[in-house]
Amino acid sequence: MNKSQLIDAVSKKTNLSRTHIKCIVKTILTIIVDTLKDGKSVQLAGFGTFKVNSRAARIGRNPQTGETIQISEKKIPTFTSGKSFKTEIEKTL
Repeated sequence: MNKSQLIDAVSKKTNLSRTHIKCIVKTILTIIVDTLKDGKSVQLAGFGTFKVNSRAARIGRNPQTGETIQISEKKIPTFTSGKSFKTEIEKTL
């Protein structure tokens, strides 16, 4: 499911206009991104937690030349699923 399909599905379930739902989804995603940029996490009870982790600087190799390169520290967004979410997915297997 992509963002457009999500908007359609929410619109059908709520009987709200697609335009209204599109604005809501865009706003939610923007708030999540802005919160992560501020170094905070977003915890949705029963669903999961979005947070930013740091990946330490390390030495790597250029696969084409085999040359050693320095890879700098990097911040990466992560998602950890909540217990209820995991349980629901396990039921379908």
